[in-house]
Amino acid sequence: MKVYGLIGYPLTHSFSAEYFREKFRKEGICDARYRNFPLSDIHEFPHLLSGVPELAGLNVTIPYKESVMPFLDSIDDVACEVGAVNVVCFLSGGKTRGYNTDITGFSESIKPYIRPHHKNALILGTGGASKSVAWALRKMGIGVRFVSRTPVSPGETDYKGLTDGVIRSHPLIVQTTPLGMHPNDDGCPPIPYEYIGPGHLLYDLVYNPCITRFMEKGMEKGATAVNGMQMLRIQAEESWKLWNTVH
Repeated sequence: MKVYGLIGYPLTHSFSAEYFREKFRKEGICDARYRNFPLSDIHEFPHLLSGVPELAGLNVTIPYKESVMPFLDSIDDVACEVGAVNVVCFLSGGKTRGYNTDITGFSESIKPYIRPHHKNALILGTGGASKSVAWALRKMGIGVRFVSRTPVSPGETDYKGLTDGVIRSHPLIVQTTPLGMHPNDDGCPPIPYEYIGPGHLLYDLVYNPCITRFMEKGMEKGATAVNGMQMLRIQAEESWKLWNTVH
């Protein structure tokens, strides 16, 4: 029996586990199962590998998309350039290799909503997911600016720096933090929503609830709002392709 799974912490609700269990059922895949592996510390990762020899593939979520990288034997060139991994493949000889399918998931899911005026984007958060988003947007010719509670580089600003002018000149805002994720449904990034308008596109990587407070507040101002469900579906299928073609 091949075992696939998800590492992260905490894993109170997992899209991946539900998605793959349903996929296996619908497609009649009987020789595989998908499990959650909540790791309170990334240093538990080697123990997981040795303790579950049936592992055939892993997804990686918050907060380990960056910190898992030193524990892998090799990393795909794109994932290395991005600086984040969300898929681990198991090669012959027990070697591990990291990939990034978040890029494809995000790119393909946001493209239908992009309009010519979406030339600049604010990315809320600076974790592993934000790096994938930034890489994808730059490839699409969209300028990016990171927003962080604790900015550390010239390309970042704090939430207090989000003036009327900044919001209006960045009609695409991508929310990459866990804020607003169930069960903390009332949470949302502290941006000045009063400056949001009908020309804005708000994209939230959170998928549960399906309409987050961030999305809701943007929609109240006439903005288009999208959640991360389609991104997750696409990245999951891309993960499955990798697990079954990389050896």
